[in-house]
Amino acid sequence: MNQKERLLSALGGKPADRPPFICPGGMMNMAVTELMDAAESCWPEAHSDAEKMARLTLAASRVGGIENTGVPFCMTVEAEAMGAQVYLGSRGNEPRVTEYAIASFDEINRLRSIDPGKGRAKVCIDAIRILKKEAPQTPVIANLTGPVSLASSLIDPLVFYKGLITDSQKAHKLMEAVTENLIRFGDALAEAGADVICIADPSASGEILGKKAFAEFAIPYINILVNYFREEYGTPSIVHICGDVRCLGSLLSEIAAESISVDAMVSIKTLKELAPAKVSMGNVSTYLLEKGAPDDITKHGERCMKGGVGILAPACGISPRTPVVNIKGLSRAVFESSSTVKL
Repeated sequence: MNQKERLLSALGGKPADRPPFICPGGMMNMAVTELMDAAESCWPEAHSDAEKMARLTLAASRVGGIENTGVPFCMTVEAEAMGAQVYLGSRGNEPRVTEYAIASFDEINRLRSIDPGKGRAKVCIDAIRILKKEAPQTPVIANLTGPVSLASSLIDPLVFYKGLITDSQKAHKLMEAVTENLIRFGDALAEAGADVICIADPSASGEILGKKAFAEFAIPYINILVNYFREEYGTPSIVHICGDVRCLGSLLSEIAAESISVDAMVSIKTLKELAPAKVSMGNVSTYLLEKGAPDDITKHGERCMKGGVGILAPACGISPRTPVVNIKGLSRAVFESSSTVKL
C-alpha cells in the first residue's frame, strides 16, 4: 500500500498492512528546526509563502518519515482572516493572536468572513495544490481550527467561557458564525485536493468546558463540520481533543469523525473504551519525542501498536527543538511492523 491508501484504509476501518504514522499539521505540526534547515524553508516565512510551506511539510515526510503532508503549521489562519491581529512568530515559535477581533458578543457582526482567495488562507490552498503534484501518493491533511478554539481566538477566552453560561444565545450565535466560516475555508481546502480534514480543538477540552458545555457547544459544531465534508466530498475527518478526555465519558463517542486523537495522558486502551467505534489515534508524548532516546521512542511506539492503535501519531504538536532522529525513531516502530491489522 502507498501512504495515501494506508491512511484512507485506516480511517475507513479497512484492513491495512500496518498502521500509518502521521503528524497532521495545524496544532499538531511537525515543522522542527532541523527540517527547516533541510528544506531551506523556515518560519516565519513558511507561514505566508505557499512554496516554502509545501517544501517544509514535504521535508517532514521525506526526511522525518512522517507519512503525510499537512498545512498550515499553526492555528491562527482563520482568526486572522476573521479580523484578529496575529504575530507570525519566529523560527522557534508558532504564530499567536495578539489582539482579538471583537471585545464582546455584541460585536459579532464586526467579524470578517474568511476569503479563501486572500492572505494566508490562499497560501494554504496553493500549498495543497503544490503538494498534490509533488507527492500524489502521500496524503494531504488540511487542518482546521476547532470551533471552540477559533471562537476563543476571536474574543477574550475569559469573556467567551463566561458567556457560555451567562449568555448562551449570543454564544451560539458566535459559534454559528465560526462554523460557517470554517466550512467556507474547508470547502476551498477540499476542492484544492485535501485527502483528510483534521479538526483540532484544544480549547474544547472537557477539563475546561465540562460535560454539559462540551455537549452543547463543542459536539454539535464539530459534527456539522465533519458531516459536511463527508457528505460533500467523501472526505474523512480526524478530531483532536486536548486534556484528560476521561472526564467526558461516553460523550467522546458522539463526535462524528472517523478518528479521535487524544493527549498522552489518556491511554489507547482507555480511548478505545470511551469511543469503541472510532479509529484510535495517538498518543506518543511530545515531551518524550523531544527529550527521549530514539530507541525508547521506538519501543513506546511499538507499545501503542500492541495496544491496538489505529493511527500512530504524536499526542500534540511537536516542539521545534525535537531532533529529527527522534521522529525517525517513532517512524521505525511502524516500518518494522509487517503483520496485517484490521483498524
